[in-house]
Amino acid sequence: MNSHQITDINPSNIDESGTYCVKDKKSPGFKAKAKWFNDEYQKGLRLKIAFDGNGKQMGFIEFTNAEVAWRPVNAENYIFIQCIGVFSKESRGINLGSTLIKACEDYAAENNKSGVCVMCSNGVWMADKSIFEKNNYQQADKLGRFELMYKRFDNSSPVPVFINWEERQKNYAGWHLIYADQCPWHEKAAAELKTTAEKYGIELNIRKITNAKEAQQAPSGFATFSLLYNGKLLEDHYISKTRFENILKKIVK
Repeated sequence: MNSHQITDINPSNIDESGTYCVKDKKSPGFKAKAKWFNDEYQKGLRLKIAFDGNGKQMGFIEFTNAEVAWRPVNAENYIFIQCIGVFSKESRGINLGSTLIKACEDYAAENNKSGVCVMCSNGVWMADKSIFEKNNYQQADKLGRFELMYKRFDNSSPVPVFINWEERQKNYAGWHLIYADQCPWHEKAAAELKTTAEKYGIELNIRKITNAKEAQQAPSGFATFSLLYNGKLLEDHYISKTRFENILKKIVK
C-alpha cells in the first residue's frame, strides 16, 4: 500500500490517466474538464495524480499561477492550489496529502515563485486548513467560511488576500446559476438544475464562466459554482437536483 507514483498529467496523457474526480471518460463532465484542462495547461495549470502499484488513483493536486487562478484571490507571483484530494484512510496514513503539497512547493520554487497559497474551509468541497497548518502554512485572509492559507519563500513578498465576492451578490436579481468546467461535476449539475427549474416554472439564468478573470469576479468564494436568488447566495458548490428541489419548495409558493 505504501508504494505509489505521482504522475504529471498533461494534454498528451489526460485521456489515459483521467482527472481523478470522474471515472467515466465518456461523460460530458470529463470531456468538459479535459478541454478546460488542455486550455489552462498552456497558462500554467498543473495536475498531479498519485497512483498505487495497481494503477488505482490515490489522490491528486491541481494548481496554477495565482494570477490566472479560478478563485477570487489576489496573490501576485504565487502558485495557487485550486484542488487537492486524498480520500482513503490508507492514503492519508502515508501522508500522501503532504507529499502532494511538497511537490507543488517544489514546482513553485523551481519557477521562482514567492510562495504557495490555497483556499480552505471546514465546509464541503474544499480542503480543511489542518493539512496546511501541518505543513507550516499561515492564515493570510478570511471571508465567510473560507480561509486563505499561504507559505511564502521570501518574507518581503506581499501577503495574498481575497477579492471580496460578497459585495457582488446584490447585483443578481432573480435566479442565477454561474458555473465553470474547472470541476467535472458541474456540467451534470447545470443540466439537472436547468431541467428542475423548468419543472417548477422558474427562469434560471445560467452562465458558464469561460476565463479566470471572470472566476475571480464571481459572487462566491468557490467561484466556479454559484446559485443565487435575488442577491442572496444559496449555494457555493455543486448540488444535486434533489437539493435544488428542496430549495425551490421553500422559496417558490
